[in-house]
Amino acid sequence: MIWRATVLTLFPEMFPGALGVSLLGKALEKQLWSLDVRDIRDHGLGKHRTVDDTPAGGGPGMVMRADVAAAAIDAVERVGHPLIYLTPRGAPLTQRRVRALAEGAGVVLLCGRFEGLDERVIEARNLEELSIGDFVLAGGEIAAQAVIEAAVRLLPGVLGDAASPAEESFSVGLLEYPQFTRPQSFEGRGIPHVLNNGNHKEIAKWRQAEAERLTRLRRPDLWTLYEKGKH
Repeated sequence: MIWRATVLTLFPEMFPGALGVSLLGKALEKQLWSLDVRDIRDHGLGKHRTVDDTPAGGGPGMVMRADVAAAAIDAVERVGHPLIYLTPRGAPLTQRRVRALAEGAGVVLLCGRFEGLDERVIEARNLEELSIGDFVLAGGEIAAQAVIEAAVRLLPGVLGDAASPAEESFSVGLLEYPQFTRPQSFEGRGIPHVLNNGNHKEIAKWRQAEAERLTRLRRPDLWTLYEKGKH
């Protein structure tokens, strides 16, 4: 069974976007995964295919209607596919959640717009709310592409080196260690000697120490969790 990403959006022309190039694009051509993009406006109301209305209680902007969103959701086959709504108020997306999505049959992603989505459809269709960071975008399309890319690159055959995902940031609770390549000297900066001595045990030890150093320095929240996990 091919891993399938289904996207519900008001702007289907934004896809495949970044998902159609490089390794992910090649994997899409090889049918290692599939992309199904649905236009929410197909379920809009009236001749103008209206999808939004003013917020109850007043306030700026518009809100996506529950009936329109529900119709778009119900038109999709989603057995075994988590239904996710991309929103800044969602739970933070983690590598663990991405890995779980990649191990499943696929995912259905609803891209929000305007001031948000009517709360009743979130409850009625049991949407999982996810956020890709503490910032606000104009809509969920970029976030949806990020979720899909993160999951697809973990699928068998997508990446050239099967060991790569295991050594990346967050895979073991740490940020990734620094990487180097040729030339040996760049503007007076050399490659750490340990990486050139051929001692794989020492190289592994150095990389572990650097991953720990960077995590302590840049992500104390991750470091705290990592430290707890060792005990």
